[in-house]
Amino acid sequence: MEKYIDILLNSYSGYFNYLKNEILYWNWDNYFYGLIAISLVVWFLELTFPWRKQQAIFRKDFWLDLFYLFFNFFLLNLILLIALSNVTEQLINDGLHLFGLELTSIQLFSISELPKPLALFVFFLISDFLQWNVHRLLHMIPFLWKIHKTHHSVKEMGFAAHFRYNWMEPIVYKSILYIPIILIGGVNLEDVFIVHFIAIAIGHLNHANIGWDYGFLKYIFNNPKMHIWHHSKKIPNKHGVNFGISLSVWDYLFKTNYIPTDGRDIELGFHDETEFPTDFIKQEIYPFKK
Repeated sequence: MEKYIDILLNSYSGYFNYLKNEILYWNWDNYFYGLIAISLVVWFLELTFPWRKQQAIFRKDFWLDLFYLFFNFFLLNLILLIALSNVTEQLINDGLHLFGLELTSIQLFSISELPKPLALFVFFLISDFLQWNVHRLLHMIPFLWKIHKTHHSVKEMGFAAHFRYNWMEPIVYKSILYIPIILIGGVNLEDVFIVHFIAIAIGHLNHANIGWDYGFLKYIFNNPKMHIWHHSKKIPNKHGVNFGISLSVWDYLFKTNYIPTDGRDIELGFHDETEFPTDFIKQEIYPFKK
């Protein structure tokens, strides 16, 4: 038990020091200033090329979404995710040791043995496909949908809506992705920041007030004109459409794509949204509400 307490304490102190250094010292793989830079660039694009020209610069819930942006990307890690992840990893390691196994012994292969650019590309493809599947589950399983409702409570799209999600959503993603990522070996964490920044930029653009679809690349990359239909209040089926995270190709392959019209002025939300709270704390505890 003492070992797990030490892991918790070291996780909190380690991430606190990491976050402090991220804020105080700039470098090329700095997540804090990287997030700010991407956000400012995409917000500038929104203001320069607005799709919905009547939408205010500080749209509905702009400040709430901005708070979610920093809370979910940094503070949630400090409060919960890093410690939970480290303890879970140790529990799995200890469980495997009971059978004389190591984490590396259950790997199917290790993509880290590939050339670095290829390894990052394979990691990006596999992780995006896994997240596409988790995203579908968030819409299909009732309790997971209660968690995911926070993200779909957005009524006016803007870049910061990308990070409006309940604190339990990353736990769902990380829990389901954990074993598959172990099986493929993963890549060096210092290299993953490139993939992470690309995913953040695509996600910001998907939620931005920009009417882009990237031409023929729309069949590969998720885009604002496609993703807005994912947030539509009226959808053609019970469980949703356009589940792509960074890539749209999975939706086209598995026939979950849906872009009937331009979509610029469609109503966003979900059918029982009047029962959904509008403030941060109540949204965070909503999944436990009967």
